[in-house]
Amino acid sequence: MKIYIETLGCPKNFNDSEMAAGLLEHAGHEMASSPEEADLIMVNTCGFINDAKTESIERIFQMAEYKRENTILAVSGCLSQRYENELFEEMPEVDLFLGVNDYQRLPEILESFQKGRREKHLSDYSREFLETPFRRLSENTYTATIKISEGCDNVCAYCVIPHIRGRYRSRREEDILKEARQLAEGGCKELILIAQDVTAYGMDLYGGFVLPRLLRKLCRIEGIRWIRLMYCYEDRITDELIQVMAEEEKICAYLDIPLQHCSDRILSSMNRRSTNQSIRNTISRLRTAIPDIHIRTTFITGFPGETEADFEELLAFTEEMRFERLGVFAYSQEEGTPAAEMENQIDEEVKAMRQDAVMRTQVDISLENNQKKVGQVLEVLVEERDADGSYIGRTRYDAPEIDGSVIFTSSRRLSPGDLVNVEITDAFDYDLSGKEVLK
Repeated sequence: MKIYIETLGCPKNFNDSEMAAGLLEHAGHEMASSPEEADLIMVNTCGFINDAKTESIERIFQMAEYKRENTILAVSGCLSQRYENELFEEMPEVDLFLGVNDYQRLPEILESFQKGRREKHLSDYSREFLETPFRRLSENTYTATIKISEGCDNVCAYCVIPHIRGRYRSRREEDILKEARQLAEGGCKELILIAQDVTAYGMDLYGGFVLPRLLRKLCRIEGIRWIRLMYCYEDRITDELIQVMAEEEKICAYLDIPLQHCSDRILSSMNRRSTNQSIRNTISRLRTAIPDIHIRTTFITGFPGETEADFEELLAFTEEMRFERLGVFAYSQEEGTPAAEMENQIDEEVKAMRQDAVMRTQVDISLENNQKKVGQVLEVLVEERDADGSYIGRTRYDAPEIDGSVIFTSSRRLSPGDLVNVEITDAFDYDLSGKEVLK
């Protein structure tokens, strides 16, 4: 059977799709490069916030247009897990629904599936991290995610992830290291550690936060040049973790810390453990120990009860902290979460205006931060060659598909995955430009 997988959402979803594709290939199926040629089209959905749900639904209907008489249309992922009954009733075009815990069973489900029928397979999460022995990566995979846990024990008032993906389950250290070595042997140069909460790694399995120990071991793997940390909780960024980041050259001076707000009142209402002061202390510790660190964060505007004073505090905080990377989301009222039932829900227009105001402030900050790089020589990971002969790549301060790029020229013919030195000659709001320099 030829199978095409369309993936939406976060890097964790893309990681799931790669695991599913590996399992399917091992079972004898063939991956299709387009939906037109597929016998089975699978849409791996996101169901985190309203915009993501809308995009997922639209994409399902788009993929349904490619159905032929015997084509199977399957929907998997967070949206399917969250709304299994509603989707089954309202989307007769879909033949098969799968949850986030059913990828390991996918070959078995397809083996017994009878065309003309409609089925849903949505399992509860397991008590342990389910190891998947096969993963399909694209050719010349110079960067790859590596999932170190599944689920989440943080009960943020606005978030449905614990309901969708279950309790926190750390992956065994030896399995992470085994996959990392396999990736390195396949040419991977950048490892991106992902989880709902990377900093919580090991608390359930080893009785403590052992991310620093894991990082030390990953840094010893030959061939890996960059190690990037995504989705870190501020209150679990320990002195030991900061020390490891400062001492290990392979660990990127980059940390993704979704802070969500800075007002103590709103943070408490969100059921976040951070406070304004703890955030300031953590950022100060990071910038002192790692002077070139680039901190990425996200804020939520318009959380229930956010007053004009709370918002002005957030705006002033943005201006003061001058984060190198910042994304802003307007609060999404998600059914089944405590925040959805809170009083003083904010008008959608006000949420959007506040979101826009923070982002307009951040654009100037981003440009100023980028202008400081003009004249510097930075290591750049080549990603593609543009039509005009120039190249597009990233520095160790930029995560793929999220942050900015470096557009540069070279006198040599370069390939994706090459690491080169680029002198930065110009800066823009989010991107940089320059030329390769040979040492």
